[in-house]
Amino acid sequence: MATASSASRRRFLASLAALACPLPSIAHGATPVKREAFLVSGLSLAAYSLKSEFAWMRGKPGTGKLDIPGFLDYCASLGLSGAELTAYFFPPEVDAASCRKIKRHAHLLGIDLTGGAIGNNFSHAPGSEKAKEQLDYTRQWIDLYAEMGIPAIRVFAGNPTKDIPEDQAIANIITNLSEALVHAESRGILLGMENHDFTTHVDRFLKIVNSIDSPWLGATFDSANVDPTLEPYAQMEQIAPYAVTAQIKTMIKTPEGEVPTDFDRVVAILKAANYRGYLVLEYEEEDPYTAIPLHIESLRQAIANA
Repeated sequence: MATASSASRRRFLASLAALACPLPSIAHGATPVKREAFLVSGLSLAAYSLKSEFAWMRGKPGTGKLDIPGFLDYCASLGLSGAELTAYFFPPEVDAASCRKIKRHAHLLGIDLTGGAIGNNFSHAPGSEKAKEQLDYTRQWIDLYAEMGIPAIRVFAGNPTKDIPEDQAIANIITNLSEALVHAESRGILLGMENHDFTTHVDRFLKIVNSIDSPWLGATFDSANVDPTLEPYAQMEQIAPYAVTAQIKTMIKTPEGEVPTDFDRVVAILKAANYRGYLVLEYEEEDPYTAIPLHIESLRQAIANA
């Protein structure tokens, strides 16, 4: 039987161990995510990289035969430890039970489901029917991705119609995104707003994320979705500190035209921001089955060089 003194000794030793190995400091509000040091958990592949291969596309029959379990099998065959899923490629009858089966399939393959993506639009007037539809859609996928154990979801600000002034669009996005975050928090899921469409302009992106004080909001860093009239890597440097997921594409828009992405430079930007997590390859060019393995190896080398 343990004595009071032996119990006290165990507590004392435990406290010394805690001091020797402190947990990473992570804090977030309407500011960049604060983390101790850069760490790549592994490489992941975005399902969108095989968009032409899926049997379903946005609830309608697609051009291929690939399903979500088959995509996970492909990720495992590449030696990846992660996969990012996209709502577009699930069949219309997707439900909680089928999501749990996907979670099991991924676990048995040794694949982490690193993120989920949806195609929402938060630029509609709050309270309007369109805004309610988009929020219902977002909540539905928060719930489904929660069943799969996915920690973070890629969301869009949206692309406002031309009749909505920029300031009003930003206000609409802030209100709708704030409402979506309430449900995301209840399910323990981060929402990463991607620099995409309206928010490829980094000033708009920053204005939105800095106006919402929620520890459940961050950025889905996308290396390709930048303003083509400005220096691309400088824009990435502004987005990287907010990243809760990070997608790297193979091409990038510059003032001189579209050019191959400098993987070493993108990884260095994420390292400078102390990003921690998976790096997700999102491939959008031709012949994915031939090209993806080559780009995976290049990205592995860029991580080794960091």
